[in-house]
Amino acid sequence: MGTYVATKDSIERKWLLIDAEGKTLGRLATEVAKILSGKNKPTYTPFIDTGDYVVVINASKMVLTGKKLDEKKYRYHTGYPGGLKEVDYRTLMTKNPAKALEIAVKGMLPKNSLGRTMFKKLHVYAGAEHEQTAQKPEVYTFEG
Repeated sequence: MGTYVATKDSIERKWLLIDAEGKTLGRLATEVAKILSGKNKPTYTPFIDTGDYVVVINASKMVLTGKKLDEKKYRYHTGYPGGLKEVDYRTLMTKNPAKALEIAVKGMLPKNSLGRTMFKKLHVYAGAEHEQTAQKPEVYTFEG
């Protein structure tokens, strides 16, 4: 009896729909990262992308606990000298709430080509409308 190793032919991918309304940003991001990497499946293989596609709606209605809206900062560099930019999460959540969730999920995925392919399966929308209706995503619920 050997160890099971998933192959490209044996992977079955589903489309899952997650409603982010009232969910905490971090708890939602960890659940999405688990699904994208396939860790919620018994066929999980660390070096193969076995995860499902994830569509997240209502990202503008996510919740940040405590004083994180004002005190938590998103920092990035433009690539130019002195180009370090800083945005607080209140501004980020009002201008582009989908970006806040994408940043959190991307930080939880592997930092290599496998992680980049996993991240491409994530689709985040600020409102209740999404463009993946043709794929007929199943509603995914979890506590948190």
